Amino acid sequence: MEQNQYNNLVRPKKALGQHFLVDLNIARKIVDSMSNDVNVIVEVGAGMGVLTQYLIQDSLEKLRVVEIDTESIEYLKNVYPQLGENLIHGDFLKTDLSKFASEKIGVIGNFPYNISSQIFFQVLKYRNQVDEVVGMIQKEVAERIAAGPGSKTYGILSVLLQAWYDIEYLFTVHENVFNPPPKVKSAVIRMRRNNVNQLDCDEKTFVMVVKQSFNQRRKTLRNSLRSMIPAEIIQDEIFNKRPEQLSVQEFIELTKMLKKKD
Repeated sequence: MEQNQYNNLVRPKKALGQHFLVDLNIARKIVDSMSNDVNVIVEVGAGMGVLTQYLIQDSLEKLRVVEIDTESIEYLKNVYPQLGENLIHGDFLKTDLSKFASEKIGVIGNFPYNISSQIFFQVLKYRNQVDEVVGMIQKEVAERIAAGPGSKTYGILSVLLQAWYDIEYLFTVHENVFNPPPKVKSAVIRMRRNNVNQLDCDEKTFVMVVKQSFNQRRKTLRNSLRSMIPAEIIQDEIFNKRPEQLSVQEFIELTKMLKKKD
């Protein structure tokens, strides 16, 4: 990632193999995609501060920057001393987000593509605190998260995130705005917490049902979930379907049906 003063400073060595966003208009657009209606904004993996520079302009008092790389931390300390103790050297995936605020946390970042799914699962863990997420991720992953029932890309992450968040695919980011250009396109999505406070089913079973269904997505639910289906309902029409045909609400209803076996 880049920012205005980048060319005047030494690039951290570990950054040499990464792809840096060099189009500041895109950076500004990403930051502008997050509402200011949050108590705290947590930036994930600031790197060289391409988003940080604008977040500081807009929301310095609310901003917490979590960065795992030591050299990037030193860089950010030098360029943005105003961050002070709000520049946190740590792993977002191991960070207790509830220590930042009890509610209305915004999470933003150019998420490392190799751990983007883990970032979203971390958000799910703190869904009672995280009200909004704006992230740039690989285009295929963005499409998967935003996909609805019936889509070939609709899957585990789609269902689990959409159970708790309203998701928008905002815009595609061309590979040419990075240096060096990656081999894939990127995209920015926005997630806003919906009004669901508790699922109308056993949540642990819900997650298990969704995962098991999509792990054998070519099979009908009757085959993929056979070990979980009570004999008295195995002929129900819902089990003729494949997982990508079910909405979040239908997965909830399915979970309630299967839970009767216990």
